[in-house]
Amino acid sequence: MSRGGVRWGILGAAWVADRAVLPALRDARGAVPLAIASRSPERARELAARHGVPRVHAGYEELLADPEVDAVYVPLPNALHREWTLRALRAGKHVLCEKPLAVDAAQAREMAAAARGRGRLLMEAVMYRFHPAVRELVASLTSHRVRFLHAVFGFPLDPAVAPDTYRLRPELGGGALLDVGCYLVDLTRWLLGEPAEVDAVWHRGPTGVDLSCTAVLGFPDGAQAALHASLECAEHQELVAVHGGGVVRRDRPFTAWRDPHDPYQLMVEAFSAAVLDGDPPPLPLESSIATLEVLDRIRAAAEVRSKGRARTDGAPAGA
Repeated sequence: MSRGGVRWGILGAAWVADRAVLPALRDARGAVPLAIASRSPERARELAARHGVPRVHAGYEELLADPEVDAVYVPLPNALHREWTLRALRAGKHVLCEKPLAVDAAQAREMAAAARGRGRLLMEAVMYRFHPAVRELVASLTSHRVRFLHAVFGFPLDPAVAPDTYRLRPELGGGALLDVGCYLVDLTRWLLGEPAEVDAVWHRGPTGVDLSCTAVLGFPDGAQAALHASLECAEHQELVAVHGGGVVRRDRPFTAWRDPHDPYQLMVEAFSAAVLDGDPPPLPLESSIATLEVLDRIRAAAEVRSKGRARTDGAPAGA
Protein backbone atom coordinates (compact mmCIF):
# COMPACT_ATOMS: atom_id res chain seq x y z
CA MET A 1 0.00 0.00 0.00
CA SER A 2 1.10 3.56 -0.63
CA ARG A 3 1.01 6.35 1.93
CA GLY A 4 -2.02 7.71 0.09
CA GLY A 5 -3.98 4.51 0.59
CA VAL A 6 -5.12 1.55 -1.47
CA ARG A 7 -3.88 1.75 -5.07
CA TRP A 8 -6.66 0.82 -7.48
CA GLY A 9 -6.78 -0.63 -10.96
CA ILE A 10 -9.86 -0.69 -13.19
CA LEU A 11 -10.55 -3.66 -15.49
CA GLY A 12 -12.49 -2.15 -18.36
CA ALA A 13 -13.83 1.21 -19.45
CA ALA A 14 -17.53 0.66 -18.85
CA TRP A 15 -20.00 3.50 -18.37
CA VAL A 16 -20.22 2.85 -14.62
CA ALA A 17 -16.44 3.11 -14.32
CA ASP A 18 -16.39 6.43 -16.15
CA ARG A 19 -19.42 8.08 -14.57
CA ALA A 20 -19.38 6.64 -11.06
CA VAL A 21 -16.38 4.63 -9.89
CA LEU A 22 -13.47 6.69 -11.21
CA PRO A 23 -14.87 9.94 -9.74
CA ALA A 24 -15.39 8.07 -6.46
CA LEU A 25 -11.81 6.75 -6.47
CA ARG A 26 -10.51 10.23 -7.20
CA ASP A 27 -12.38 11.76 -4.23
CA ALA A 28 -12.39 8.89 -1.72
CA ARG A 29 -10.24 8.91 1.39
CA GLY A 30 -7.78 6.03 1.49
CA ALA A 31 -7.98 5.34 -2.25
CA VAL A 32 -5.60 6.13 -5.12
CA PRO A 33 -6.68 5.52 -8.77
CA LEU A 34 -3.48 4.12 -10.26
CA ALA A 35 -4.20 2.16 -13.44
CA ILE A 36 -6.81 1.28 -16.02
CA ALA A 37 -6.94 -1.37 -18.76
CA SER A 38 -9.44 -1.84 -21.55
CA ARG A 39 -9.86 -3.87 -24.69
CA SER A 40 -10.19 -0.46 -26.31
CA PRO A 41 -6.84 1.28 -25.65
CA GLU A 42 -8.14 4.57 -27.00
CA ARG A 43 -11.08 4.48 -24.59
CA ALA A 44 -8.74 3.63 -21.70
CA ARG A 45 -6.46 6.56 -22.52
CA GLU A 46 -9.46 8.86 -22.75
CA LEU A 47 -10.73 7.83 -19.30
CA ALA A 48 -7.26 8.01 -17.79
CA ALA A 49 -6.81 11.56 -19.02
CA ARG A 50 -10.27 12.61 -17.85
CA HIS A 51 -9.89 11.20 -14.34
CA GLY A 52 -6.18 11.67 -13.70
CA VAL A 53 -5.24 7.97 -13.79
CA PRO A 54 -1.46 7.78 -14.33
CA ARG A 55 -1.15 4.31 -15.91
CA VAL A 56 -2.85 2.72 -18.90
CA HIS A 57 -2.17 -0.99 -19.39
CA ALA A 58 -2.46 -2.79 -22.69
CA GLY A 59 -4.75 -5.51 -21.28
CA TYR A 60 -6.37 -6.89 -18.16
CA GLU A 61 -3.57 -9.41 -17.60
CA GLU A 62 -0.96 -6.67 -17.73
CA LEU A 63 -2.84 -4.65 -15.11
CA LEU A 64 -3.13 -7.67 -12.82
CA ALA A 65 0.63 -8.19 -13.16
CA ASP A 66 1.32 -4.63 -11.97
CA PRO A 67 2.86 -5.14 -8.50
CA GLU A 68 1.80 -1.67 -7.34
CA VAL A 69 -1.91 -2.30 -7.86
CA ASP A 70 -3.43 -3.37 -4.53
CA ALA A 71 -7.10 -3.71 -5.48
CA VAL A 72 -9.14 -3.89 -8.66
CA TYR A 73 -12.65 -2.89 -9.58
CA VAL A 74 -14.41 -5.23 -12.03
CA PRO A 75 -17.14 -3.46 -14.07
CA LEU A 76 -17.27 -6.10 -16.82
CA PRO A 77 -20.42 -7.84 -18.13
CA ASN A 78 -22.03 -10.16 -15.60
CA ALA A 79 -20.83 -13.39 -17.21
CA LEU A 80 -17.20 -12.23 -16.89
CA HIS A 81 -17.31 -11.41 -13.17
CA ARG A 82 -16.30 -14.89 -12.02
CA GLU A 83 -13.38 -15.28 -14.46
CA TRP A 84 -11.73 -11.92 -13.81
CA THR A 85 -12.40 -11.93 -10.10
CA LEU A 86 -10.68 -15.29 -9.79
CA ARG A 87 -7.77 -14.08 -11.92
CA ALA A 88 -7.42 -10.95 -9.81
CA LEU A 89 -7.48 -12.94 -6.58
CA ARG A 90 -4.82 -15.30 -7.92
CA ALA A 91 -2.72 -12.22 -8.72
CA GLY A 92 -2.96 -11.18 -5.07
CA LYS A 93 -5.40 -8.31 -5.56
CA HIS A 94 -8.40 -7.33 -3.46
CA VAL A 95 -11.55 -7.14 -5.58
CA LEU A 96 -14.59 -4.88 -5.65
CA CYS A 97 -16.89 -6.48 -8.22
CA GLU A 98 -19.85 -4.77 -9.86
CA LYS A 99 -23.27 -6.20 -9.03
CA PRO A 100 -24.42 -8.88 -9.37
CA LEU A 101 -21.41 -10.64 -7.90
CA ALA A 102 -21.93 -13.57 -10.30
CA VAL A 103 -24.61 -15.01 -12.55
CA ASP A 104 -25.65 -17.57 -9.94
CA ALA A 105 -25.00 -18.58 -6.35
CA ALA A 106 -22.69 -21.48 -7.26
CA GLN A 107 -20.27 -19.10 -8.98
CA ALA A 108 -20.45 -16.70 -6.03
CA ARG A 109 -19.62 -19.45 -3.56
CA GLU A 110 -16.59 -20.40 -5.67
CA MET A 111 -15.43 -16.78 -5.73
CA ALA A 112 -15.89 -16.43 -1.97
CA ALA A 113 -13.85 -19.56 -1.36
CA ALA A 114 -11.08 -18.24 -3.60
CA ALA A 115 -10.99 -14.95 -1.69
CA ARG A 116 -10.72 -16.76 1.63
CA GLY A 117 -8.02 -19.05 0.27
CA ARG A 118 -5.96 -16.11 -0.97
CA GLY A 119 -6.51 -13.98 2.12
CA ARG A 120 -7.95 -11.14 0.04
CA LEU A 121 -11.10 -9.07 0.32
CA LEU A 122 -13.89 -9.57 -2.18
CA MET A 123 -17.06 -7.50 -2.13
CA GLU A 124 -20.03 -6.92 -4.41
CA ALA A 125 -20.39 -3.25 -5.36
CA VAL A 126 -23.95 -2.74 -4.10
CA MET A 127 -23.45 1.00 -3.81
CA TYR A 128 -26.94 2.06 -2.69
CA ARG A 129 -26.41 0.29 0.66
CA PHE A 130 -23.86 2.95 1.61
CA HIS A 131 -26.12 5.96 1.09
CA PRO A 132 -27.03 7.44 4.50
CA ALA A 133 -30.63 8.07 3.43
CA VAL A 134 -31.08 4.39 2.52
CA ARG A 135 -29.56 3.28 5.81
CA GLU A 136 -31.87 5.61 7.71
CA LEU A 137 -34.86 4.29 5.76
CA VAL A 138 -33.97 0.66 6.48
CA ALA A 139 -33.37 1.42 10.16
CA SER A 140 -36.75 3.14 10.43
CA LEU A 141 -38.57 0.27 8.71
CA THR A 142 -36.91 -2.49 10.72
CA SER A 143 -38.28 -0.84 13.87
CA HIS A 144 -41.76 -1.71 12.51
CA ARG A 145 -43.20 -5.02 11.39
CA VAL A 146 -43.36 -4.65 7.61
CA ARG A 147 -46.18 -6.80 6.24
CA PHE A 148 -45.93 -5.99 2.53
CA LEU A 149 -43.17 -4.67 0.32
CA HIS A 150 -43.54 -3.50 -3.27
CA ALA A 151 -40.38 -2.62 -5.19
CA VAL A 152 -39.87 -1.68 -8.85
CA PHE A 153 -36.76 -0.92 -10.87
CA GLY A 154 -37.21 -0.49 -14.60
CA PHE A 155 -36.08 1.53 -17.57
CA PRO A 156 -36.47 1.34 -21.36
CA LEU A 157 -33.64 -0.32 -23.26
CA ASP A 158 -34.01 0.25 -26.97
CA PRO A 159 -32.09 -2.38 -28.99
CA ALA A 160 -31.90 0.05 -31.90
CA VAL A 161 -30.01 2.54 -29.72
CA ALA A 162 -27.77 -0.02 -27.99
CA PRO A 163 -27.67 -3.08 -30.28
CA ASP A 164 -24.52 -4.53 -28.72
CA THR A 165 -25.37 -4.04 -25.06
CA TYR A 166 -24.56 -7.03 -22.85
CA ARG A 167 -27.94 -6.54 -21.16
CA LEU A 168 -29.61 -8.17 -24.19
CA ARG A 169 -27.12 -11.00 -24.61
CA PRO A 170 -27.79 -14.19 -22.64
CA GLU A 171 -24.21 -15.44 -23.02
CA LEU A 172 -23.01 -12.31 -21.17
CA GLY A 173 -25.48 -12.64 -18.30
CA GLY A 174 -27.99 -10.11 -19.59
CA GLY A 175 -31.61 -9.68 -18.64
CA ALA A 176 -33.68 -7.61 -16.22
CA LEU A 177 -33.47 -10.04 -13.30
CA LEU A 178 -29.69 -9.91 -12.99
CA ASP A 179 -29.33 -6.31 -14.10
CA VAL A 180 -31.81 -4.58 -11.76
CA GLY A 181 -33.64 -7.42 -10.03
CA CYS A 182 -30.56 -7.94 -7.87
CA TYR A 183 -31.23 -4.55 -6.23
CA LEU A 184 -34.84 -5.47 -5.50
CA VAL A 185 -33.96 -8.81 -3.95
CA ASP A 186 -31.09 -7.37 -1.93
CA LEU A 187 -33.27 -4.65 -0.42
CA THR A 188 -36.11 -7.10 0.27
CA ARG A 189 -33.77 -9.46 2.10
CA TRP A 190 -32.30 -6.53 4.04
CA LEU A 191 -35.77 -5.61 5.28
CA LEU A 192 -37.59 -8.96 5.53
CA GLY A 193 -34.95 -11.69 5.73
CA GLU A 194 -34.95 -14.89 3.69
CA PRO A 195 -38.09 -15.91 1.80
CA ALA A 196 -39.80 -19.23 2.41
CA GLU A 197 -41.78 -19.17 -0.84
CA VAL A 198 -40.90 -17.83 -4.30
CA ASP A 199 -42.98 -17.56 -7.45
CA ALA A 200 -42.33 -15.59 -10.63
CA VAL A 201 -43.26 -14.87 -14.23
CA TRP A 202 -41.20 -13.20 -16.90
CA HIS A 203 -41.31 -11.96 -20.47
CA ARG A 204 -38.43 -12.89 -22.72
CA GLY A 205 -37.28 -10.95 -25.76
CA PRO A 206 -36.00 -12.13 -29.16
CA THR A 207 -32.49 -12.80 -27.84
CA GLY A 208 -33.80 -15.00 -25.03
CA VAL A 209 -33.07 -12.69 -22.10
CA ASP A 210 -35.81 -11.70 -19.69
CA LEU A 211 -36.99 -8.19 -20.53
CA SER A 212 -39.32 -8.10 -17.53
CA CYS A 213 -39.65 -10.27 -14.45
CA THR A 214 -42.17 -10.10 -11.61
CA ALA A 215 -41.63 -12.13 -8.45
CA VAL A 216 -43.79 -12.74 -5.39
CA LEU A 217 -42.03 -13.73 -2.19
CA GLY A 218 -43.52 -15.10 1.01
CA PHE A 219 -41.70 -14.98 4.36
CA PRO A 220 -41.91 -17.21 7.43
CA ASP A 221 -43.65 -14.54 9.52
CA GLY A 222 -46.35 -14.01 6.89
CA ALA A 223 -44.87 -10.91 5.26
CA GLN A 224 -45.03 -10.71 1.47
CA ALA A 225 -43.18 -8.87 -1.28
CA ALA A 226 -43.95 -8.12 -4.93
CA LEU A 227 -40.93 -7.20 -7.08
CA HIS A 228 -40.82 -6.01 -10.68
CA ALA A 229 -37.63 -5.66 -12.74
CA SER A 230 -37.81 -4.47 -16.33
CA LEU A 231 -35.77 -3.36 -19.32
CA GLU A 232 -38.89 -2.45 -21.34
CA CYS A 233 -40.88 -0.02 -19.21
CA ALA A 234 -40.73 3.70 -18.54
CA GLU A 235 -37.90 4.66 -16.22
CA HIS A 236 -39.25 3.98 -12.78
CA GLN A 237 -37.93 3.20 -9.30
CA GLU A 238 -40.15 2.87 -6.29
CA LEU A 239 -40.29 1.29 -2.86
CA VAL A 240 -43.56 0.95 -0.94
CA ALA A 241 -43.47 -0.61 2.53
CA VAL A 242 -46.70 -1.28 4.43
CA HIS A 243 -46.65 -1.91 8.17
CA GLY A 244 -49.11 -1.73 11.04
CA GLY A 245 -48.53 1.96 11.55
CA GLY A 246 -48.75 3.21 8.00
CA VAL A 247 -47.27 3.26 4.52
CA VAL A 248 -43.76 4.42 3.57
CA ARG A 249 -42.96 5.40 -0.03
CA ARG A 250 -39.59 6.19 -1.52
CA ASP A 251 -38.79 7.16 -5.12
CA ARG A 252 -35.42 6.28 -6.66
CA PRO A 253 -34.18 4.26 -3.68
CA PHE A 254 -31.31 2.70 -5.64
CA THR A 255 -29.70 5.48 -7.67
CA ALA A 256 -30.08 8.71 -5.69
CA TRP A 257 -26.45 9.60 -6.48
CA ARG A 258 -24.85 12.62 -4.87
CA ASP A 259 -28.12 13.55 -3.19
CA PRO A 260 -26.21 14.96 -1.35
CA HIS A 261 -23.89 12.00 -0.71
CA ASP A 262 -22.11 9.90 -3.35
CA PRO A 263 -22.77 6.25 -2.45
CA TYR A 264 -19.95 5.09 -4.73
CA GLN A 265 -17.46 7.25 -2.86
CA LEU A 266 -18.75 6.02 0.50
CA MET A 267 -18.53 2.41 -0.71
CA VAL A 268 -14.95 2.85 -1.97
CA GLU A 269 -13.93 4.51 1.29
CA ALA A 270 -15.46 1.71 3.36
CA PHE A 271 -13.83 -1.01 1.26
CA SER A 272 -10.44 0.73 1.21
CA ALA A 273 -10.57 1.21 4.99
CA ALA A 274 -11.26 -2.51 5.44
CA VAL A 275 -8.26 -3.37 3.25
CA LEU A 276 -5.99 -0.99 5.17
CA ASP A 277 -7.21 -2.12 8.59
CA GLY A 278 -7.38 -5.84 7.82
CA ASP A 279 -11.13 -5.94 8.51
CA PRO A 280 -13.79 -8.05 6.76
CA PRO A 281 -15.56 -6.46 3.76
CA PRO A 282 -18.29 -3.98 4.77
CA LEU A 283 -20.88 -6.01 2.84
CA PRO A 284 -20.39 -9.69 3.75
CA LEU A 285 -20.12 -12.19 0.92
CA GLU A 286 -22.74 -14.30 2.67
CA SER A 287 -25.30 -11.58 1.92
CA SER A 288 -24.37 -11.45 -1.76
CA ILE A 289 -24.55 -15.24 -2.02
CA ALA A 290 -27.96 -15.26 -0.31
CA THR A 291 -29.25 -12.66 -2.79
CA LEU A 292 -28.09 -14.81 -5.70
CA GLU A 293 -29.75 -17.85 -4.14
CA VAL A 294 -33.07 -15.98 -4.21
CA LEU A 295 -32.42 -14.82 -7.78
CA ASP A 296 -31.77 -18.47 -8.71
CA ARG A 297 -35.11 -19.44 -7.16
CA ILE A 298 -36.91 -16.65 -9.03
CA ARG A 299 -35.31 -17.77 -12.30
CA ALA A 300 -36.32 -21.38 -11.67
CA ALA A 301 -39.91 -20.41 -10.81
CA ALA A 302 -40.20 -18.26 -13.93
CA GLU A 303 -38.88 -21.13 -16.07
CA VAL A 304 -41.53 -23.46 -14.65
CA ARG A 305 -44.25 -20.92 -15.41
CA SER A 306 -42.90 -20.42 -18.94
CA LYS A 307 -42.95 -24.14 -19.66
CA GLY A 308 -46.47 -24.39 -18.27
CA ARG A 309 -47.66 -21.59 -20.55
CA ALA A 310 -45.97 -23.24 -23.52
CA ARG A 311 -47.81 -26.51 -22.83
CA THR A 312 -51.11 -24.69 -22.40
CA ASP A 313 -50.65 -22.64 -25.58
CA GLY A 314 -49.79 -25.75 -27.55
CA ALA A 315 -52.58 -27.94 -26.17
CA PRO A 316 -55.23 -29.17 -28.64
CA ALA A 317 -58.75 -27.78 -28.38
CA GLY A 318 -60.72 -29.32 -25.54
CA ALA A 319 -57.58 -30.55 -23.78
